[in-house]
Amino acid sequence: MRIHRIFTDQELQPEQAIELPEQTAHYLSRVLRVTLGQRVLVFNGDGFDYAADVSRLGRGELGLQVQARLPAAAESPLQLTLVQAISRGERMDLTLQKATELGVSAIQPVITVRTEVRLKAEKQKRRMEHWRRVLIASCEQSGRARIPELGEPIELWAWAQQEPGLSRVALLPGVSQSLASLAPGKGFELLVGPEGGFDDQELVMLKQHGIESASLGPRVLRTETAGPAAIAILQAIAGDLA
Repeated sequence: MRIHRIFTDQELQPEQAIELPEQTAHYLSRVLRVTLGQRVLVFNGDGFDYAADVSRLGRGELGLQVQARLPAAAESPLQLTLVQAISRGERMDLTLQKATELGVSAIQPVITVRTEVRLKAEKQKRRMEHWRRVLIASCEQSGRARIPELGEPIELWAWAQQEPGLSRVALLPGVSQSLASLAPGKGFELLVGPEGGFDDQELVMLKQHGIESASLGPRVLRTETAGPAAIAILQAIAGDLA
């Protein structure tokens, strides 16, 4: 029987009894149909999995008895931050989902001149909550026990002016340098533009800040495809994909 794996935003320790939030309890009991005594795995982002048994079932309530701390899937040795121009709805969700599955360390949404999605404060708060749920669901599915860091959306120029922690590369179609030819070092900050691409002033600004450019081959990829494709390439070369 497949062991279900779920996230909970609370401290976890062996020999600890915990109560799951109503939404998670409903999902386990009504959708996954767990039973008393059934073994599940829980994680909270601390890098471990925890084996736990269902100890109580009720209407909208579910209790677990944590039994043991377990090693989880290893994180990639390659540090990769995806700097992604915000795209619409499911496109952004797809990028976040696949980047997480492929082992990205952090995701920084950015706003460019041609970004079509403009988020006011309250809507941005709701969108951040939604994106975090996408990251958590991807970790649940993929076996990751650390959730990628998710930055608040910032303007492209503000990101470019930051002190870089890793080599920074903008993914641009048509340039001669390929991403696969770059020495990864500790890792990269990978910049992916919006659906309409960067405008000329943004390209000049990126160059002025020492941000390299690289291509992903002869075809022009959609904004939701480019980031995961780049992560997969780098993970295959120097990360944890065979």
